[in-house]
Amino acid sequence: MTRFVAIGDSFTEGLGDTLPDGTERGWADLVASGLAAGQDEPVEYANLAIRGRLLQAIVDDQLEAALALSPKPTLLSLNGGGNDMMRPGSDMSHLVALTEKVLRRCADAGVKVLLLAGADPSARLPFGSVMRRRAEALTSGVAQFVGDYDITFVDVFHDEEIRRAGYWSPDRLHLNSNGHRRVAGLALTALGYPTEAHVIDADLDDRGGLLSEARYYREHVLPWLNRRLRGHSSGDNRTGKYLDWTPVKVA
Repeated sequence: MTRFVAIGDSFTEGLGDTLPDGTERGWADLVASGLAAGQDEPVEYANLAIRGRLLQAIVDDQLEAALALSPKPTLLSLNGGGNDMMRPGSDMSHLVALTEKVLRRCADAGVKVLLLAGADPSARLPFGSVMRRRAEALTSGVAQFVGDYDITFVDVFHDEEIRRAGYWSPDRLHLNSNGHRRVAGLALTALGYPTEAHVIDADLDDRGGLLSEARYYREHVLPWLNRRLRGHSSGDNRTGKYLDWTPVKVA
């Protein structure tokens, strides 16, 4: 039996892939469904990811909770560091070391790891060039672990297709449903379940004139800055969406 647990931040929680009932789905949920569809045995799934979490909190809080699930997981997915990159003075070498800590801990526990480098939103973000340099350093840093540990590495960061505007939510920071579908396809293929990666037909860029940009800053950038100045996070008082094993139904 496959028991798949996902840890991370909003990327893994599924923010931006909102279902009609208001719940977030996301690439990890889609991977769980794909695993169930591609196997003759049952698949169980847990998702402990919480939006806004820094990588240190993911390691300190979510990792051990994931490994403490009973029965223990057979597969754990990890992506983190995106929120760290948006903070002044963030240290990419520290994030690489934290990532290796997860890989080492999972190796000791006998749990295979699906490691993802997150998609690149930098071209359309304020100070995006800074984020891109940091993300490039983190991606190259964690890529070196391939071969040293029992991991499947999915380099979404260097996927050119997903950088197009049509894969992103209005906040330009989180993927939309198209983006999550594409990540799921890339991950399933890397895991040995060949899946056609989702491709959009047309490219829509939501950047318009001055009024459009002013609206973007008012609705998305300023609220984020306000939370940061107040020491708040979008994930305050939230928990993971599936804290224990949930049977996965084949769609």
